[in-house]
Amino acid sequence: MRLRRTVRFLIAAAATAALGLTGLSAPAAASVLDVPPGGANDWSCKPDSAHPQPVVLVNGTFKLMAENWSKLSPKLKEAGYCVFAFNYGNFETDPIPESAAELRDFVEAVRGATGAAKVDIVGHSQGGMLPRYYVKFLGGADKVDDLVGIVPSNHGTKNPLAIPAGWTFCPSCVDQQAGSELLQKLNAGDETPAGPDYTVITTRYDEVVIPYTSALLTGDKEHLTNVVLQDKCPLDLYMHDQATKDPVVAQWVLNALARKGPADPGFQPRCVGGRA
Repeated sequence: MRLRRTVRFLIAAAATAALGLTGLSAPAAASVLDVPPGGANDWSCKPDSAHPQPVVLVNGTFKLMAENWSKLSPKLKEAGYCVFAFNYGNFETDPIPESAAELRDFVEAVRGATGAAKVDIVGHSQGGMLPRYYVKFLGGADKVDDLVGIVPSNHGTKNPLAIPAGWTFCPSCVDQQAGSELLQKLNAGDETPAGPDYTVITTRYDEVVIPYTSALLTGDKEHLTNVVLQDKCPLDLYMHDQATKDPVVAQWVLNALARKGPADPGFQPRCVGGRA
């Protein structure tokens, strides 16, 4: 428990630095945890006919919503979507099934506030894989229209750093190791169960989900599009951690959300200078 509290404070302090909020006291730093990204969590927002599904953003492991979605959330809001974000699972370290239940409850809150029958989900890393558990096992199949995973840990990682983290304070890190019991259960049978349309966006430069191809899903191409950023933009250098801030990723996300079905595999985004 003491380790969890220490980690909580360290991540809160790191978040203040990432957001440029230096010199805050410990309580003030902790309050940063509850700050949504720009454009998110207007609970009076009502979807319109052009954007009928509200968008739920799901963080990656050790991420806070304000930092994780600082670029993409405002773009989605400007495009006309009702956008919602939340922090979950003790900095996304709780076991995947527990965090998926939190996602289920948050989706119900969004549906209740907006009156929408379904939501779209955009998730980063763990947040791109975890919604699949909600869809497959917790009743989310008829509540989600689009599921867009950005560098998701769909088949786990062979990164050796995931193992010591899991042994100490991060059960979700254990769940995200390649071959874990959780991932065997999740990927058994149909990887893209009927209900949502699935878009996976990954990068060849992923240093966290290793190999990067473990993000990709198998399924009916009518309801699944796998995107490798460098196939269309060879000079895109974005890696795992900052992938949500890539302007090319944003174009793929908007393409997926705006059309019936997953992202158009023939879509050509406007390539811009990437960064690692």
